[in-house]
Amino acid sequence: MNGKDYYRILGVSKGASKDDVKKAYRRLAHKYHPDKNPNNKEAEDSFKEVTEAYEVLNDDEKRSMYDSGRLFTGAGAPGPGGYGPQDFSGFYGSGDIPGGAQGFSFTGDLGDIFNLFGGSAGAQTGRRRGRRGNDVEVSVNLSFDDALEGIYIPVTMTRSSVCNTCKGTGSAPGTLPETCSTCGGRGFVSQDQGLFGISRPCPECGGRGTIIRNPCPTCKGAGSARSPKKIKVRIPAGVTNGSRLKFKGKGEPGAGGGPPGDLYVVTKVAKHPYFGRKNSNITVELPVTFSEAALGMEVMVPTIDGRVKLKIPAGTQSGRTFRLKGKGAPKLRGKGTGDMLVTIKVVVPQKLTKKEKEIIKGLEEVEPKDIRAHIK
Repeated sequence: MNGKDYYRILGVSKGASKDDVKKAYRRLAHKYHPDKNPNNKEAEDSFKEVTEAYEVLNDDEKRSMYDSGRLFTGAGAPGPGGYGPQDFSGFYGSGDIPGGAQGFSFTGDLGDIFNLFGGSAGAQTGRRRGRRGNDVEVSVNLSFDDALEGIYIPVTMTRSSVCNTCKGTGSAPGTLPETCSTCGGRGFVSQDQGLFGISRPCPECGGRGTIIRNPCPTCKGAGSARSPKKIKVRIPAGVTNGSRLKFKGKGEPGAGGGPPGDLYVVTKVAKHPYFGRKNSNITVELPVTFSEAALGMEVMVPTIDGRVKLKIPAGTQSGRTFRLKGKGAPKLRGKGTGDMLVTIKVVVPQKLTKKEKEIIKGLEEVEPKDIRAHIK
C-alpha cells in the first residue's frame, strides 16, 4: 500500500473546501456507522477510515502535512506528496496503527458525529439526567353551585416526598452515601471501542454514582417516602361532571433534580333538584297546566342569576323549549356564558273532582274531532 488517499476515501477533490469535506464525511459516517451496521466488520473498517480521513482533511495543519507527504497514512507509507520526516506525534495515539485503525485519536467535533444519529454528545457519554416525577390524579366532589361559580378546594393526595429521617440521602442517620469506586461517582463506565468509548450505566451503583452501605430504616435507601399531602387548588367556574383539570408541577417531585410531575383533578358534580347541564347550557323543565298552555301566560322562571319573566304564547305544546340567552353556565374554555333552556311540560291531573270532570266534558263540544285523522 503506497499510502491512503484521503480525498478518494471521502470522495472529494484535492481542492475541496472544509464545508465540502464535512458534508462528505457526515454522509459516509452515517452510511457506515456501527449502529446502522451491527456485526459488519467491513462497514466498521470503512467508518474508521472515513473518520481518519476527515480528521486530517478538516485540520489545516494536518492537511498541509498530508499534502506535502510529511504525514504517514498507513503502515510505514507516506502521504501522496512523497516521503518526508516521520513526525506525526499528537495525531496518532500510542502503539502501532495498522491501516490507521486501532489507536487512532479523534480530536474533531464529537457533536457532529453524535448529531448524525439523533443523539447528543452528553447523552452518548453517559451524562446522568434527573428523572421527571410521576403524575398524580385525584377526584373531588362539588356541589352544582360550586361547579358554576368556581371554588378553592383542599385536595389530599398520596405522593412521594423527601424522607424526613434521612433528609433524602437514603442513608441511615449519621451516615452518608459513599462515592462509587468503580465509576468514581460519575454513574457510568466507559469501554474502549477503538475510535470511540462506549459508555453504560455503572453496574456497581446502577448509575447513581454513590453506594449506600447503611440504608435508612424508614425509606430503605430510596431517599423518599409516600405520604398524604394536602394542597389547595382553584376549581374554575364552569366545570362539569367529569372535567379533568391539569395543575402543572403539582405532582410528585422528580428524582436527581428532575422536574416534578403534574396533578390532574377530576370533578364529580352533584345533581341539582331541578336544574340540569348540557355543556355550558343550563336546562330546566317547567310544568304548566292545560289552560296555561292553551291560553298563554307569563310565568317567573328560576335561573342561576335569579328569577326572570318568560312569556308562554297561547297554544304552546308540551315539549317546546324556550331559550333565555346568557342565562346559562360560564364557559370553561372560552369567554361568556351559555343559555338557559326552558322546556314546557303540560301537566295532566291524575284525579279530577266532579266539577272538573263536568268542565272538561264541556270542552268536547268545541274540541276538533279529527286530530288523529293523519295516522289512520
